Amino acid sequence: MRHPFDYLIVGAGFAGAVVAERLASDGGKRVLVIDRRNHIGGNAYDCLNDDGVLVHRYGPHIFHTNSDEVFAYLSQFTKWRPYEHRVRASVSGMLLPIPINLNTINSLYQLDLDSEQLERFFAARAERRVPCRTSEDVVVSRVGRELYELFFRGYTRKQWGLDPSDLDASVTARIPVRTNRDDRYFDDKHQAMPLDGYTRMFENMLDHPNVTVSVGVAFQDLIVERLARQVIFTGPIDEYFGYRYGKLPYRSLRFEHRTFEVGQLQAVAVVNYPNDQPYTRITEYKHLTGQKHAKTSVTYEYSQADGDPYYPIPRAENAAIYARYKNAADACPNVRFVGRLATYKYYNMDQVVAQSLATYAKIRGRRSWTEVA
Repeated sequence: MRHPFDYLIVGAGFAGAVVAERLASDGGKRVLVIDRRNHIGGNAYDCLNDDGVLVHRYGPHIFHTNSDEVFAYLSQFTKWRPYEHRVRASVSGMLLPIPINLNTINSLYQLDLDSEQLERFFAARAERRVPCRTSEDVVVSRVGRELYELFFRGYTRKQWGLDPSDLDASVTARIPVRTNRDDRYFDDKHQAMPLDGYTRMFENMLDHPNVTVSVGVAFQDLIVERLARQVIFTGPIDEYFGYRYGKLPYRSLRFEHRTFEVGQLQAVAVVNYPNDQPYTRITEYKHLTGQKHAKTSVTYEYSQADGDPYYPIPRAENAAIYARYKNAADACPNVRFVGRLATYKYYNMDQVVAQSLATYAKIRGRRSWTEVA
């Protein structure tokens, strides 16, 4: 039986688009990319809203990476706008830099510490936790309980629906604590935003005669055997297997998009609200995009239990469920599982790109995607 496509790729986000582009342009394969949503780009999708402001429909996506390889790959499909992300936290009536740094502490406590004094300040308040098993352990062992309560506990509870003492250490271990005045959220080598937006970058990636894109199409509605010999699946792995071992828990998000008749609303792109407010953060997109417009658009972000899956919940019992699905996936010779949902792991965008490039290299029997056959 001749199939119309060599590969069916489920999901048109980073994972699906990268593998599709490589298979089509480098591998010469015929590829069908589907997505249940009515657009490409996955959660990184951006578009002009009704007021003509470029927004991220599914919350802010800020690109950063230390990988020259990943940055060089994506640079084939977009020019970049240099951008270093800065975040403030609304604490004690002030907007303070987060991650915590020297300015955060001096402003909060009206002090004039230097870096060495700040290190002693943290050491005097830190609570020894050995080993650091939970997210609470990570923070209080570094900066003490008061700063943990002010900056981390409430935000984590809203974001995950769990106390940090019930979450794996990896959740808060991602957030640095600095003793200098560096107020950048990330310190990666490459920090930039796609000059014309993420969606345009995805369009360029998938603009190839070997690639067919169909949106608004669910995987379950297709007869895969009639379409392609091989499948790249980037959706939820438990969904692929019909939830045979139970549903993998995720946190979801709700977005409230608003436009204001002012040029700028916030001093930075993102303000976190770790304490009293029901939302976790407010994002103002013009900081990210550099767009010039008389109005400004923002998103209020609410974390919730139900809805589209966004964040795998890192707990031991969930890892055990995933392990059963991973064993089932390994027994599927014609299906490869790629991306955050398919591997039940929180990846940054650059990590998904790297994983996808590595998947393509394995398909071709190469050590890396840049290796010449």
